[in-house]
Amino acid sequence: MTDHCLLTTVHCKPNRLNALTGLRCLAAFDIVLFHFSNPRDFGFFAPVVNSGYIVLGLFFLLSGFVLSYNYAGQARAGTLQATRFWKARFTRLYPVYLLSLLMSWRMVAPEYGAHTHTMFWTGMALTPLLLQGWIPSLATFLNTPAWAMPTEGFFYLLFPWLAKIKRPARLSPLLLCLAGVWAVGLAPGLVYMALNPDGLAHVDRWSWGEWLQALKYTPLPHLASFVFGILLAGLDDILARRTGFLRLALGLGGFAGVFGLLALGPLVPYVLLHDSLLMPLFGCIVLGLAGENWLAAAFSLRPLVFVGEASYCLYLLHFNAWNWMRDAQLTARLGLSRFDPWISYALLLALALAALYMVEKPAQKKLRKWLGA
Repeated sequence: MTDHCLLTTVHCKPNRLNALTGLRCLAAFDIVLFHFSNPRDFGFFAPVVNSGYIVLGLFFLLSGFVLSYNYAGQARAGTLQATRFWKARFTRLYPVYLLSLLMSWRMVAPEYGAHTHTMFWTGMALTPLLLQGWIPSLATFLNTPAWAMPTEGFFYLLFPWLAKIKRPARLSPLLLCLAGVWAVGLAPGLVYMALNPDGLAHVDRWSWGEWLQALKYTPLPHLASFVFGILLAGLDDILARRTGFLRLALGLGGFAGVFGLLALGPLVPYVLLHDSLLMPLFGCIVLGLAGENWLAAAFSLRPLVFVGEASYCLYLLHFNAWNWMRDAQLTARLGLSRFDPWISYALLLALALAALYMVEKPAQKKLRKWLGA
C-alpha cells in the first residue's frame, strides 16, 4: 500500500494475491476428497487427503492474513468503520450460507430424530443466526462443514478491534509475538491430551467425545490461528515482496514441513494437528505465496484462481450436494457412473461456480448497495 493511501482518506486497494486464491482452490478440493474419497487411491498424496481437516486451520489463518492485508492500514489510521466492515462481511458470507441452508432441507428429519426436542429447536433457531457452533453438539447441525461459519463470523466481529492493536515494527519482537500466539493456540490441545476428559484410549478423526467436539468445532480454540494470520500480515510488510529466494524457501519449506508431519500419521497427536500445530508452517506457505517467485506463479495459474474464487461455495455446498447426488443416483441416471467419482467432483465444481456467479456475486452487489456497505 502506498504512502498516499495511508496519509489520505482515499484507501487504495492492495494488489491481489492470486496465489493465495489458488491455494484456497486446492485446499477446498482437499476437503471434498477428505469427505468423499479413499485416501489410499491418491498414493503419495494419501496423507494430505487423509488429513484434509487441517485445511480449516489454514482457512482461519488465511482469513486473518487477508483481512489484515486489506484493512490494517485503515485500522491503524483510525478510518476503519466497524459497522461498514461488518456489513461488507455479511454480504460476503450470508447469501451462500443461506443457500446452503435451503439445500439442507433433507437433513431436517434426521436431525429431528438425532436430538431431543429442545436441542432440535435450539439448532433450528441458532443455525440461521450463525450461532450453532457455540454448542458443540449442534455445531454440524444440518450441514457438517457449516460448523466453521459461526467461528468465521465471530472472527469478523472481533477484527475491527484486533486490527487496531499495535504490532511490533521490528522483526525480532514480531517473531516473538507470533511464537506466543502459536503457544496459546497449542494450549487447548495440550490440556486435552494431559487431562483426557473424554476418557478416550486413542484420538483420531473418527473419535467422538463432548470435550473433543468442543475443541474441534467451537470458535475459541481456533482464535489463535486467526490472530496469527493478522500478525503474519505485519511480517509480510517487513519482508520485501521481491525477496525472491527467501520467500521461495519459506514456501517450499512450509509445504515440505506440512507433508512431513502428515506422513508421520498417528505419531503426531490428532488434537494438535487438527489446528494449531501447523500454524508456523502455514505461515511460511502464505509468506512464500504472497511473494514474487515461481511457486507463487504456479499457484496463480488462471484455472486455479478461477476455481479458487468459488472455494467458499465449494466448501459450504459440497457435503449435502454430494449426499443428494448419491441418494438420487444422479450419475447412474445420466449414464456416467463409469466416470465416478471424478464426474461427481466435476459436478460439485460446476455447482460451486454457478453459486458464485448466480448467487454470491449478484446478492453481494445488491446487499452492499442496500446496506451501504
